Amino acid sequence: MTFLVQVGKFGAVGLVGFAVDVTVFNLLRTTVFDPHLVHAGPIYAKVFSTILAIFANWVGNRYWTFGKNRQEQTLREGIEFFAVSFVGMGIGLACLWLSHYVLGHTSVVADNISSNVIGLLLGAIFRFVLYRYWVFAPNRRTPAPAPVTGSLATVPHGRLVSER
Repeated sequence: MTFLVQVGKFGAVGLVGFAVDVTVFNLLRTTVFDPHLVHAGPIYAKVFSTILAIFANWVGNRYWTFGKNRQEQTLREGIEFFAVSFVGMGIGLACLWLSHYVLGHTSVVADNISSNVIGLLLGAIFRFVLYRYWVFAPNRRTPAPAPVTGSLATVPHGRLVSER
């Protein structure tokens, strides 16, 4: 059941990231990064929008989806999270690049389908697997210190023992 709960939470966090990504992508794609103004505009728009979505996803996944498995080494966890996220972003960018520049599907709709449907789906599968089994893997948590067991040495006849 934990797996399905994580998938559901990952999906909810992903929807927030998706809203950020799609909104910013389309805003930039149709304004400052319009391909008529900037040849690689759709790629630049996608990079910028995805980076913003990654930050939103970092917070949601770290504190909610995988909150029980957060690492004590936040810097290491963050580096791993962003590394996985950037590879996931590369998957979406590759889909956009292939569709827009190789196949010649240059409309806003085609750019959205290639990057925000196909690329996002493939990237999400990749990210979930690596977040679950690497970045936030339960076996990577720093174990809690073992409780001290045993008895303390007693001093016969109530005498004090001096330390060296």
